[in-house]
Amino acid sequence: MANNKATLEEVADSLNQRTIEHSAHPHNPMAPPTVVIEARTGWVPINLRDLWAYRELMYFLVWRDLKVRYKQTALGMIWVVLQPLLMTVIFTIFLGRIIRVPSNGTPYPLFAYAGLMLWTFFSGSVSVTGNCLVGNAHLITKVYFPRLLIPIASIVARVVDFGVALIILVGLMIFYRMPFTPYFLLIPLMILMLAVLALGFGMWTSAVNVKYRDVSLALPVLIQLWMFASPIVYPLSIVPVKYQLLYSLNPLVGLVEGFRSLLFASPFNWQSFVISVVISLILLVYAAYSFQSREKTFADIV
Repeated sequence: MANNKATLEEVADSLNQRTIEHSAHPHNPMAPPTVVIEARTGWVPINLRDLWAYRELMYFLVWRDLKVRYKQTALGMIWVVLQPLLMTVIFTIFLGRIIRVPSNGTPYPLFAYAGLMLWTFFSGSVSVTGNCLVGNAHLITKVYFPRLLIPIASIVARVVDFGVALIILVGLMIFYRMPFTPYFLLIPLMILMLAVLALGFGMWTSAVNVKYRDVSLALPVLIQLWMFASPIVYPLSIVPVKYQLLYSLNPLVGLVEGFRSLLFASPFNWQSFVISVVISLILLVYAAYSFQSREKTFADIV
């Protein structure tokens, strides 16, 4: 823990030096450095130039997240796949064997693991991102850097975990002799859209959580309810047809169903997918504007 704090202090000092170099008055080098954080007013609510300038900090935040999460654990990154695997076993016994929930012709363990793998990535991303600003208050109150780097780094770290879980999914497909089709190459698109959804929701909740800590208390309950309101361990087909359009307003529906369709070469539900993409993009833009408008007060109230 002491080493981690020391490293954070070094990064903070480096950022302080960068702030001094870029914010000193051009006509008076002796003037004290000043950085004023203001909301953007253009079409693009995110300052991409700032994000690129501080990309090294994002690499550090991702590495720190991965390192701290599995530090002093006996199993290390095995926990990434252990959670969805254990949940798959439980749901296979109760839903696959006893209740016999349909799985559209796919072996239920494989069907459930594909959904739970996505859910583990999404729920973990939302949980961590929602509390990321409060958890990094020691950096936010000390130096200037684009605050948006913190939620982005949280999502990127979870993408690394998802890559490990995907390897296990490939092994399960080989075990169940499921064919690999060219649609498998489109899976990164689904992961990207899921990351966009998680980033949008996580950005918004993290910004609100700085002022209203009720968010951190409500998130676990909301996430638990969200899982059962999404086709994670059951298919969309069991929802009555007259309610499927309304049900698809849940952006996870189109992404989870689309992911399974690409994996198992089943019919692709374009309606649900398009709805999910549109809602995810709208949420991302709204969250970016909301985040930038609140960014000025983060250091004062975090």
